[in-house]
Amino acid sequence: MAVQRMDNVGVVVDDLDAAVAFFTELGMELEGRAQIEGPWADRTVGLDGVRSEIAMMRTPDGHGKLELAEYHAPAASRAEPRNPPPNTLGLHRVMFAVDDIDDTVARLRAHGAELLGEVAQYESIFRLCYLRGPAGIIVALAEQIG
Repeated sequence: MAVQRMDNVGVVVDDLDAAVAFFTELGMELEGRAQIEGPWADRTVGLDGVRSEIAMMRTPDGHGKLELAEYHAPAASRAEPRNPPPNTLGLHRVMFAVDDIDDTVARLRAHGAELLGEVAQYESIFRLCYLRGPAGIIVALAEQIG
């Protein structure tokens, strides 16, 4: 048996409304929100007393999804260091293809995004950047230019 598809990437955030606003500004669409709690949730994630709210975001083409989760109980724990560098083991980043990287960066800065470096060009093919988004996650942007 093989994997059928990658369904979504999950990100734990400390402010669900702000994270939804950030990814909406990026161009994703809110598919839905739900409260998650109960014995099945505890068993699934391996924590006791889970109470959380999730928001499912999808890309405009409908193929990519991002599940944003805010834990009310048990309280979310912070990774150390708070804003780990791009070479930290584990989930590295989430990358999105955009049609105008400069406009996208400007719009996301209004939602607290910070560039980690600068917008750089790879040969005559892409313009790329990494920025820090909600809950410290690294969001990469790529604009195809050639």
